[in-house]
Amino acid sequence: MKKITAALILIALVFGAVSVGAQARRDGFYFAEGSEFSRSGWKYQAVIEVKGGKIVKAEWNGINNLGQPDKKTQAAAGVYRMNAPQGEWHVQAARVEAELIRLQDPTKFVVKADAKTDAISGVSITIKEFTDLAVQALASAPVAKGMYKKDGWFYFKSPTFDNSGFASTALITVVNGTIVSANWNAVHRAGGDSKFVRAVKGAYKMNAKQGEWHVQAPRVEAELVKLQDPAKLSVKSDGKTDAISGVSITIAEFKTVAAEALKAAR
Repeated sequence: MKKITAALILIALVFGAVSVGAQARRDGFYFAEGSEFSRSGWKYQAVIEVKGGKIVKAEWNGINNLGQPDKKTQAAAGVYRMNAPQGEWHVQAARVEAELIRLQDPTKFVVKADAKTDAISGVSITIKEFTDLAVQALASAPVAKGMYKKDGWFYFKSPTFDNSGFASTALITVVNGTIVSANWNAVHRAGGDSKFVRAVKGAYKMNAKQGEWHVQAPRVEAELVKLQDPAKLSVKSDGKTDAISGVSITIAEFKTVAAEALKAAR
């Protein structure tokens, strides 16, 4: 009798733990972003929505260091092409997203040593970037409700080139009405590498004490994420700012393209 009672208690504790675990996942929107751009120029992001304690929506996307729109937009438009039998990147990514909703736990994905999987039909792309970010996102606090009406990836490129031949670009990620990521770059009139990539390679040099362009630009991006509104970026008459530590570059162009990009989110 004592053994039966002990077994029943153990079963109750197991089910109780499962129940507590399910309830521990708060409703809301969760976000995570890679720490750096990959060799192919992409930095991945994961957005997960939890409702009723369950994952009801998952989005996997990527921003790039080329001054171009997000990866899903480029894949859908045929700009980013893999010509894979299983479908283009955005088609395969949707299958991976659906698998997370089915599994309800990113740690349950079967990922091989090459970062791919054989467990999802119609998926030949590497998925480890997404599974790692999904774990990271769900371990963080939900994104607070923000001022913007629409979520998504919002891109704008300046219609004009400056005296150096560059046209500024902005790619802003909005989750739950909140700016969670901002990407500032510029493309050149003659094509080739973006301003960010040229700066990383040393082809675009300023020799500034505060760092090269690719070092300063992220500080401006972080300021927009903090302020949540391009209009709040403090810009002087010369296009520069004294309000962001470690920034000596002209930021007026970023304020303009960021505002234009976010018009579609308001």
